[in-house]
Amino acid sequence: MAEPTEYDLIVIGGGPAGYAGAIRAGQLGKKVACIEMERAGGTCLNWGCIPTKALLKSAELYQKFKKAETYGISAKEVTFDFAKIVERSRGVSGQMAKGIEFLFKKNKVDYVVGRAQVSAPGLVSVTEGEHKGKFFKTKAILLATGCTMRRIPGLNYDGVRVMTSREALASKTQPKSIIIVGAGAIGVEFAYFFNALGTKVTLVEMLPQVLPIEDEEVARTLQRAFEKQGIAIHTGTKCENFRVGATSVKVDLVAGDKKTEVEAEVLLSAIGIAPNLEGALAPAVKLELDRGFIKVGADYRTSIAGIYAAGDIIGPPWLAHVATFEAVNAVNGIFGHGHPRRFAGFPGCTYSQPQVASTGLTEKAAREKGLNIKIGKFPFTASGKAVASAESEGFVKVISDAKTGEIYGAHIIGSEATELIAEYGLAMSLEATVDDVHHAIHAHPTLGEALMEAAAATLGEAIHI
Repeated sequence: MAEPTEYDLIVIGGGPAGYAGAIRAGQLGKKVACIEMERAGGTCLNWGCIPTKALLKSAELYQKFKKAETYGISAKEVTFDFAKIVERSRGVSGQMAKGIEFLFKKNKVDYVVGRAQVSAPGLVSVTEGEHKGKFFKTKAILLATGCTMRRIPGLNYDGVRVMTSREALASKTQPKSIIIVGAGAIGVEFAYFFNALGTKVTLVEMLPQVLPIEDEEVARTLQRAFEKQGIAIHTGTKCENFRVGATSVKVDLVAGDKKTEVEAEVLLSAIGIAPNLEGALAPAVKLELDRGFIKVGADYRTSIAGIYAAGDIIGPPWLAHVATFEAVNAVNGIFGHGHPRRFAGFPGCTYSQPQVASTGLTEKAAREKGLNIKIGKFPFTASGKAVASAESEGFVKVISDAKTGEIYGAHIIGSEATELIAEYGLAMSLEATVDDVHHAIHAHPTLGEALMEAAAATLGEAIHI
């Protein structure tokens, strides 16, 4: 066997954790390689975050054209080409993947396409792909293999009648009807997308509300908005007895002692994700796991010296921006560049219309902790910019300490919520209070004024409500 190539760091996985960790190591002047089994960007860029946002933008634009009369504009006989919408989405992913590959070159990261395996501490082999059989010596290994979509046991995922989000992103045929199982962010976004283009959508969630991790008031508001748009929603409901036929799928929806049969052309499973470690560890490499996820310490070290892990593979929250944060901090720690940090607060975003975004504690969580809280709310119906844009649905809700004004959480439903949440994320990271947000001058007219007004409402000083 030829002498293996030696690196300071090998990153296994090229998603938001993997590519960010590899680039950071390159910035630090280290000899680094990133081994990715498909394409740079991983699931998020190629089969998740980015392509879904391209689809959602097309659906949103189509809906705006349909409502053009609201703006005094006549746009008659507006149509769409579903295959072209999907093709554009794939093109966006391709463009962004090329961007990551360019950044690898810029930062002198060796990019290897193939399936990697940790053969032993300090030794990585390629088990599948063009470079199969190659070995790489390394001082440190960062596992960033991410997750895969969870599947409903006993159900055949053929990509035609039954699919995950991955197959849905590649399908160029629009279904006339669809059952979506799971109303987390993925299920909600696909429900909006398909419904906006005219597909009959049934959205089913086993837990009591859509977007189960979000604030209850926000979830209720989103459900009302979706039902108004024509989406059939079943919460607190289990799916049983799946029957997949040649042209449709039938499912029994069970809520308490009530059972209802629903039928649709396609079933989309969005019930969550599972850890992806298949083939990544040789039998002799036995890392400590927790329900399949890799256990790490505060510095992202695993139970084996020299092996680190970051991103979705170490457990929730399964968010691209958290994965990037973790990987960059892991690499900084590996090479002694400051003290590695674990995330404290993070934004969660759902890109349906209306959008949903949040950070920190929900009202329910704050009360369960026994915190003495105040709540400030400001509706977008009182925002001049929102009304002028004909996008006045939703509100901003801020939860803070009743005495000190410390911000415990912020929740937004409405236009551009996913952009607006950053202000409260920054405020919380800087330990600003609702009084600080209230007294920071916000430009008028902007949607951002609603953030200021919600903070002012906490103090009983909102001007426009």
